Amino acid sequence: MSNIKKANDKQNVVENPWAALREYTDARIGLGRAGVSIPTTESLNFQLAHAQAQDAVHLPLDVETVIEQLENANLSLNQELGIFTPILLHSQAINRTTYLQRPDLGRRLDKKSIETLKKVNTLKDEEYDLSIVVVDGLSSLAIKENAAIFIKKLVEELNIDKEFWTLAPITIIQQGRVAIGDEVGEILNSKTSIVLIGERPGLSSPDSMGLYLTYNPKIGLTDESRNCISNIRVEGLSYEEGIKKAMYLLKESRRLELSGVNLKDRTTQTIIENKTDEENFLIK
Repeated sequence: MSNIKKANDKQNVVENPWAALREYTDARIGLGRAGVSIPTTESLNFQLAHAQAQDAVHLPLDVETVIEQLENANLSLNQELGIFTPILLHSQAINRTTYLQRPDLGRRLDKKSIETLKKVNTLKDEEYDLSIVVVDGLSSLAIKENAAIFIKKLVEELNIDKEFWTLAPITIIQQGRVAIGDEVGEILNSKTSIVLIGERPGLSSPDSMGLYLTYNPKIGLTDESRNCISNIRVEGLSYEEGIKKAMYLLKESRRLELSGVNLKDRTTQTIIENKTDEENFLIK
């Protein structure tokens, strides 16, 4: 009887002509209808996606797994760049409930983490070109799935680059927000900081990771001082494309000594050179 019922339900679904467009997007378009409602299958898919997004926000970061992933990834990398065992830190938000209710506490390190970082950077005249900060953010799943792979590929590109990059020890921060990377970069005396953080999950992307780049990081900076690369994941912006954008921004940030609204990502633009010998068509 169940097979007959399923067959009848399928016959009652009115297909939407836009359904073919779903091949090119994860957006919920062309779902069809059953009577005045969407088909049962699509309704269940929506509920599942909603549950996955909620889980991504509340699921604790699997710190041990992420550290293991990073340590394993570093085995084949050029150690001259200064990759060390990741340092585990924590924000001032003592738990997830506090983190969600008090964004300001997620932007600052707790006292113990500050002391840990200051012990790492004992030489006051020591300076790094780049600090990489891994933050759970609003999706620990995004960090677990993407962070180690992305960092491995990024450091490989830094190795290939003609310019020498000194890297600060990688840090992993629990219950953190984007701005916490500024404090890490300032304490470690880094010229630039990159924050890899789990983005607010959508109904089709619970594993989306964002990258935020800041030149001359320090406490008190706001969003206009940062450059963002969003939706880094297997089904979103590919690692290769994300690395391409990150390397462009890193090089330009170093050259211009700035970041944020004054630093534009031109990796997807086609530059058209002006020809001085052409006449203005308006005065011909």
